[in-house]
Amino acid sequence: MLNRHRWSSAWLILALIAFATLPNLGANGEIVRIGIITDVHANNADSPAEGKVMTNYVDRLDAFVAGMAAWEADAILDLGDLVNGTFIMGPIGDEAAIPGILAEAVLHLHAFDGPVHHVAGNHDFYSLSLEEYLALIDRETATYSFDVGGFHFAVLDAQFNEDGTHYDHVFWRSRGEILTDQLDWLRADLAETTLPTIVLIHQPLDSDFDTLVGGPPVANHLEVQGTLVAAGNVIAVFQGHDHDNRHNVIDGIHYITFAAMVDHTVSSPPTWAQVTLDATERTMQIEGFGLQESYSLTYGQ
Repeated sequence: MLNRHRWSSAWLILALIAFATLPNLGANGEIVRIGIITDVHANNADSPAEGKVMTNYVDRLDAFVAGMAAWEADAILDLGDLVNGTFIMGPIGDEAAIPGILAEAVLHLHAFDGPVHHVAGNHDFYSLSLEEYLALIDRETATYSFDVGGFHFAVLDAQFNEDGTHYDHVFWRSRGEILTDQLDWLRADLAETTLPTIVLIHQPLDSDFDTLVGGPPVANHLEVQGTLVAAGNVIAVFQGHDHDNRHNVIDGIHYITFAAMVDHTVSSPPTWAQVTLDATERTMQIEGFGLQESYSLTYGQ
C-alpha cells in the first residue's frame, strides 16, 4: 500500500513537471486583452490638404481610454505618430507647441489604469529629438520588451537615417531602418523568452515599396523578417504608419497593419482595436472599432 502511494506521488510530481514545461501555454493559459491605437497625429492645427482633422485628439483618446476601462484591458499600445510635428500639408505648425501637445496626449492616454506602452513613429521626431520624446513618454529607451500574461512583446524603433543617426527635428522623413545593434538586441531578447512573442513597430515590415520613399518603409525589412523567423517564437508583428487595414502572413508570422486613429472627416468615428490573445487555443481575435477591421487568426497550428 505504501509503495502504491509512493508511485502515485511520483507520477503526480512528473505530471506537474510536464505540465509546467509545456511550450506556449502562457501564464496558466490566461487570456490577455490588449487595446491598440496608432497614428493619432495630435496637433493644434488640421491638415486640410491631407484631409486630416488633428485637433480633436483629446476627444478620441478619451473615448479610447473609456472603452479600454469598460473592456478591462490588461494593457494598451500606441504604435507611433502620437504627435504630428510641425509638418502639415498646407500651413506649417508651431514647433514650440509640439512638446506641450504630446504631453497632453500622453496625459490623456495614461489616464488608463494599467500599463501603457509606446512605439516610436516617424512623425514623433519631426519637431522633437529622441531625448525629448523619451522624456515626454517617461521611458528610458525606445527599444524595449515586456510581458503581459503569457505573451512577450518586443518594441522596435525604426526611426534611423541611413547614416545610423536617429531622427531629430527632421521636418519630414518616412523611411526607416533597424540598425545592427538593435537587431543584435532583438535576437538576444527573443532567445531569452519561451513565450509566444509579438513584435511592435511603426513602419510596416511586410511592405516592399512605398511611393513616398521610393522603396520599402523599413530599408532592411527582409533582414528583420529573417531574424523573426529564425527565432521561432514570433507569432505576429503589429504595425501602423500606412493608416489602412492590412493582414499578411509571411513564413507563418502574422503581419497586421492597424488603421489610423486620426480623423479623416469630421464625422468619422474614433478608431482602435481590441485584441484578445489566447495562449491555450493559440488564437488572436482582433475586434475593430471605427475604421479598424476585425480579424480572427490562429498561430502555431
